[in-house]
Amino acid sequence: MSDANGPVESGSSAEETPSASASQGAGAGRHVRVVLVDDHRMFRTGVQAEIGQTERTGVEVVGEAADVDQAVTVITATRPEVVLLDVHLPGGGGVEVLRRCAPLMADAEQPVRFLALSVSDAAEDVIGVIRGGARGYVTKTITGTDLVDSIFRVQDGDAVFSPRLAGFVLDAFASTDAPPVDEDLDRLTQREREVLRLIARGYAYKEIAKQLFISVKTVESHVSAVLRKLQLSNRHELTRWATARRLV
Repeated sequence: MSDANGPVESGSSAEETPSASASQGAGAGRHVRVVLVDDHRMFRTGVQAEIGQTERTGVEVVGEAADVDQAVTVITATRPEVVLLDVHLPGGGGVEVLRRCAPLMADAEQPVRFLALSVSDAAEDVIGVIRGGARGYVTKTITGTDLVDSIFRVQDGDAVFSPRLAGFVLDAFASTDAPPVDEDLDRLTQREREVLRLIARGYAYKEIAKQLFISVKTVESHVSAVLRKLQLSNRHELTRWATARRLV
């Protein structure tokens, strides 16, 4: 599956990698109700077209939302088994959705489970939503077949992660010490962090604009804001700053 952020890395369980035959038959004789939460309408449409053919996949998309308030309203009203949750959302991000839906996740009879689906593969994003209660985290490079398989695994209570992301979680929870607070990083908005990472990875402004569905002028504004907040002079200093914090 593909979207403007790239093809929609194959998902794998924290315990095992799904076989091709298992993935192809993920929806056979099974049914799961899903809500899509992502602020990009075109991406939601693409996911719906890819996995929402219920007779073939077993996945029924029962609602969509583009921001935190919409997400909480739709999830509360529909009570899906699984929510596909983007990490960066208007209104407080995926972590805020998880916080406000905590009672639904704790429901012993009909728990709502969350699977993060994001373009970001940053350690702090992965750890943040897992600490918030999500059962897994896959990136938007996942194939449609593997996404369906991941949804059913999460419905069953498994933990599912794209390759290498599980290591972030294991490292974080292996330590009893809370991660240090980075006051400089906390000054940045979620969008500014996204732009920061892409700049540090060597993306041109036009490439960033295309990937984030924003204009080049908006990218320039975000870069200026990041440089000002971090008291840096240019993108080379910004790259060094991000690399030192392992954000790249």
